Amino acid sequence: MPFSLIPDLLLTHYAEATPELLRRRGIALLLCDLDYTLAPRSVSAPDTALRHWLDSLKAAGVQVMILSNNRSPQRVEAFCSTLGIRYVGHAGKPARRGYREAMAIAGVSAAETAMLGDKLLTDVLGAKRSGVLALMVEPLGGPVGAWNHVLHLLQRPFKMIAGRRNKL
Repeated sequence: MPFSLIPDLLLTHYAEATPELLRRRGIALLLCDLDYTLAPRSVSAPDTALRHWLDSLKAAGVQVMILSNNRSPQRVEAFCSTLGIRYVGHAGKPARRGYREAMAIAGVSAAETAMLGDKLLTDVLGAKRSGVLALMVEPLGGPVGAWNHVLHLLQRPFKMIAGRRNKL
């Protein structure tokens, strides 16, 4: 089981995960974290920009599924139902269980899967442990609360390494 905290690609915003980028990498399933990746935690419904991005992925044949550690399904379920996409809630990231469940539902392999998230210790580590492409974005709305500020400071060295690798 690989252990790495270095994302494969570092993106500023979810929309940089374009259908072309995913297609070039052979991605058929894009798993996405919800909070701070696709919307700030305080935002309860998807906006127009997110809907357009998801439509472009769907038109390109890329399945999108939310992989969330939220313990209560209410937020994730409400958000996903308005978009018509599936989700795996209480996924236990960085454990591999949620990733495996999502890939089984979608009928794809790890080589055809990418994870888009904002946290190293859950999204990136879980992706690496599961053998899927790890895409990291800056948190939408910025880090909220003292603990998230500390986490994001701790992530900086790993993001710098990923940034240097992306430029090579």
